[in-house]
Amino acid sequence: MKFFRLLSMSMLAAGLLGSASLSMAQEPKQLGFELPTQQGKVSLRENAGKVVYVDFWASWCGPCKQSFPFMNELQKKYAANGLQIIAINVDKTRDDAMIFLKKNQADFMIAFDSVGTVPTQYDVKGMPSSYLIGRDGKLIYTHRGFKAQDTAEIEAKIRAALGL
Repeated sequence: MKFFRLLSMSMLAAGLLGSASLSMAQEPKQLGFELPTQQGKVSLRENAGKVVYVDFWASWCGPCKQSFPFMNELQKKYAANGLQIIAINVDKTRDDAMIFLKKNQADFMIAFDSVGTVPTQYDVKGMPSSYLIGRDGKLIYTHRGFKAQDTAEIEAKIRAALGL
């Protein structure tokens, strides 16, 4: 509950200040996770050797709705090169996430963390927040918020991580 209260306050502050893009981020205490999906479970460990774009989102987040088509495009464009997008929903109930997903197609892995354990590990400050993890499992890049003008920078970081 504390996580969601802090997240709501952070969202208000982020909305007032705009999104911030960080090229170097403080490394989360622990990058690993295993979370439920619609098809079973997903873990960061099972994606070892891939470049993983971890995105935290919520059904109530306006910029999250805008980011889904971009992530669909990235997954389609770079999956063959080793990119895996894992979007972690932080809604308290999966029903809220499912309503969002019926309206917003996701062609990438969706995981659920209603307790907020993984966002706490990653020090998530607002929605959406994205973390690019290299093939070696190390954090490469962090991005907070989502604006159309940020897409070229995000894609460039992904391409570089993929060696393209």
